[in-house]
Amino acid sequence: MKEIKIGILGFGTVGAGVVEGIQKNGALMAERTGIVPVVAKIADLDIETDRGISVGEGVLTTDAMSVITDDGIDLIVELVGGTSIARTFTLEALKRGKPVITANKALLADHGEEIYKTARENNTGIYYEASVGGGIPILRSQRAGLIGNRIESIYGILNGTCNYILTRMEREGLPFDEILADAQALGYAETPPDLDIDGIDTAHKAVVLASMAYGAPVPMEACPTKGIRGLAASEIRNTEELGYRIKLLAIIKENHGEVELSVEPALVPKTHMIASVSDSFNAVFVKGDIVDDTMYYGRGAGRLPTGSAVIGDIMEAASDKLNGKGVPVSVTMMLQKSELDYCAPGSIEKRCYIRLCLEDKPGSMAKVMNIFGAHNISIASVVQKELHESGCAPVVILTQKAKESEFVAAIAEIDALDVSTCTPIRMRLEDFE
Repeated sequence: MKEIKIGILGFGTVGAGVVEGIQKNGALMAERTGIVPVVAKIADLDIETDRGISVGEGVLTTDAMSVITDDGIDLIVELVGGTSIARTFTLEALKRGKPVITANKALLADHGEEIYKTARENNTGIYYEASVGGGIPILRSQRAGLIGNRIESIYGILNGTCNYILTRMEREGLPFDEILADAQALGYAETPPDLDIDGIDTAHKAVVLASMAYGAPVPMEACPTKGIRGLAASEIRNTEELGYRIKLLAIIKENHGEVELSVEPALVPKTHMIASVSDSFNAVFVKGDIVDDTMYYGRGAGRLPTGSAVIGDIMEAASDKLNGKGVPVSVTMMLQKSELDYCAPGSIEKRCYIRLCLEDKPGSMAKVMNIFGAHNISIASVVQKELHESGCAPVVILTQKAKESEFVAAIAEIDALDVSTCTPIRMRLEDFE
């Protein structure tokens, strides 16, 4: 048996989950791997609050840098969050040749290229399974089980807060703001909730997934992002009646050598597996050119699910270090290419759900259809809802595929019509083709 001494930076929810998991199953890990994980140091600004876990005398410290520079520490677990001090700690550890394990998707999304290159230059590794999907081993699946595949597409439900809100809106018919307040009270959503409901958290994860899938660090600006803030309960009802559910999706595809990447609310058929993912669960649907369709499901956040992913990385990093492996696949897969080519957003073809409010008078729909025709947008179906007391006739339209630029132009023209009584609502409709 060989001991590996671990230094943990950050003793919050995930840090406590890591320590709890090692205390609970450390002996099992040792039996399976021949490596004994030892939590030697834990750094946090708050070392007084009771986390419900006992640690040995002298383990806790408020000096994170002393943990990094301690020659007795074999590897570093970065769980401080944010992108500034976390970057400093991560780079310092890597420059000292120490492997770093992190759950910090924002750090990788903002500074990934610098971090991967620093790891490579110092013949060590950065391990980040917990950064995407919590307890779902999606990154390990990409770099191990799917290593022989070209990834054709990835669709992800990657934010439990948004999925919880959307599930309850459909199930209970309650408005967005009311359910968001409940989610905050239950601890599912942060205060303020911007990173979750505006899609930024999902975009951070999408960037990491896309970087591994296509072999180069993807910048955040390559991922157009729209969240679910202010989504109306009426849209949930409309889509349900049409046989769809709304999900906040990370969408990653490769088309003729160009990468398409976005985060947006999208209609998915109720018959598709990803539509059944409810409450705070996450799922990732991956299509490879050899394996075809695969799906990964589980809890995307939380003390123990995320802690489990971190522990998996700890044991992998420990094995790599003890066996003199040097730079792991988690680094080399991110640096295969210097850069990627991206689809121009306006050129992306998609289907859409469009909801209009029109004056109830002859010729209103004809004006709308003329605009769609002028922009090469074909209509799959039209449903007119009950007339409002205001005289507005809500109309729900499902389109065939058309270019994003044509949709943008058409919606702008429709919004300017004298018969349009409210701003049109448009969402992607995804058939997973």
